[in-house]
Amino acid sequence: MKSRWIATPVVALLLIVGSLTQSCDNDSEEATPTPPEPAINLTSTSLGNVMTDETGRTLYFFSNDYDSTGASTCTGGCLTNWPVFYRATPKLAAGLTATDFGTLTRADGAKQTTYKGWPLYYFKDDAKSGDVKGENVSNAWFVAKPTYSIMIASAQLVGHNGKSYTSDYKEGTGKTIYFTDGMGRTLYGFRNDKNMKNNFTKSDFSNNAVWPLYEETLKEVPSTIDKTLFGSITVFGRQQLTFKGWPLYYFQQDNGKRGLNKGISFPQPGVWPIINKDTPVAPVP
Repeated sequence: MKSRWIATPVVALLLIVGSLTQSCDNDSEEATPTPPEPAINLTSTSLGNVMTDETGRTLYFFSNDYDSTGASTCTGGCLTNWPVFYRATPKLAAGLTATDFGTLTRADGAKQTTYKGWPLYYFKDDAKSGDVKGENVSNAWFVAKPTYSIMIASAQLVGHNGKSYTSDYKEGTGKTIYFTDGMGRTLYGFRNDKNMKNNFTKSDFSNNAVWPLYEETLKEVPSTIDKTLFGSITVFGRQQLTFKGWPLYYFQQDNGKRGLNKGISFPQPGVWPIINKDTPVAPVP
C-alpha cells in the first residue's frame, strides 16, 4: 500500500510538467506563423482593383520604363523609394494570365518581375495592404492594373528617319510624355481628322495596315487622366477609341513593340502627332 501512495504524486507531477511543456511548445508554434505562399493578387483599393503581392502590398509601373528591351530605368537612389518586386513562380489571382508575366535581369544582376513588359515595383511609403500612396508620384508612377486601356510613357521621340525630336516636333533631345496602350505601344492622332471623325481610313480598310485603328473598349486609365474625355466612333462597322475627339491609331513601322514612336515623323513631323493630356480638343467638322 505504501508504494502506491508514494507513486501517485510522482505521476501527477510528471503529468503537470508534461502539460506545461506542451503548452510552451504550442505557444512557440503560434508565435512563428507560416509565411504566406508567394502570390500576385488583385486587391480592392481606393483606386479600384490593383495588383499586389501575397501580403496585399501594392505594385507599380514606372512610365520611364519604356524600352523595347524591357530594361528598368529605376537604378541607384531610385531603388530606395521604389524597391523591385520579384517572385519566381507566384500563384496568380483569378483574372491574371501567366503569359503576361516575365522576368528581367537588371544591370546589377538582380531579377525583377514584369507585367506586359512593365517592370514591377513597390513604394516605400505604402505601410499596409491597400495603400496606394505611390500613385502619380513625380507624374511617373502608377498602380499596376491588368486592365489598362491607356498607359503613360515618358520617352525620347525618334522618328522613322532615325532623328530625335522634342515634344514640339523639332529636332532635339528630351523626353515627351504621351499615351500608349496597356502594353506600352504608342498611340497617335491624325492631323487631318476632325472631332469624332476619322478622315484617314478607307471603307475597304486598304490603308488600315499602315495606320491601324486602335480598336479598344475603354477599361482602366491612370487616375491622372479624365476618363470622360474618351469616347468611341464606328468606322465602317469597326470601333475606334477617341480622346478629346481625336481618333486613335497605331503605326505599322512600330511593329507592335513598346519603346518605338517612329510615326511622329511620317511622312513629316507633326502629321501624326502623339496624344497626351495636353492635346487640344479636336476641331469640329
